[in-house]
Amino acid sequence: MNRRSRLGFTLTLGALFLSVAAGAFSAQRQCEWDRVDLRGDWGIATFNVEVADTPESRSVGLMNRVSLDRNHGMLFIFDAPVTASFWMKNTLIPLDILFFDARGILVHKKDRATPLSTESILGGDHILAVLEINGGLAELYGIGLGTEIRHPGISHQESAWNCPANPL
Repeated sequence: MNRRSRLGFTLTLGALFLSVAAGAFSAQRQCEWDRVDLRGDWGIATFNVEVADTPESRSVGLMNRVSLDRNHGMLFIFDAPVTASFWMKNTLIPLDILFFDARGILVHKKDRATPLSTESILGGDHILAVLEINGGLAELYGIGLGTEIRHPGISHQESAWNCPANPL
């Protein structure tokens, strides 16, 4: 193999390595603890999230916050499916509340929940995760029932959309 052929071979191998590494990074970046992906016939949206996965963090949620960045939210993850009910007491900003079953499918939502309300917002039975985002975003993006969620904290065999296995 002459010098020019070796250089071409080396560049090809280098490009292949970078392509595989970029793909692995992209797959990992899609499934990080502080991000959640939603997809449906309306498209795909990604939100940066704080995760509430303990009784203490779930009881506080987004209370007493005066603002929430546009594509940010809070993801509540339960240890097992529950009958979910939320309220807006001490919550100062309007929120869309999205309720997902054990398969990661949106089965109920409350658009623009009223700040400071003590009205109970029932999400239904067998709820594994709840995503709170700024009020009005679900309508703006077209997020509707049947939307799928992806997050490493709720990926399992029954999920409709799981995080990819680590390719490395």
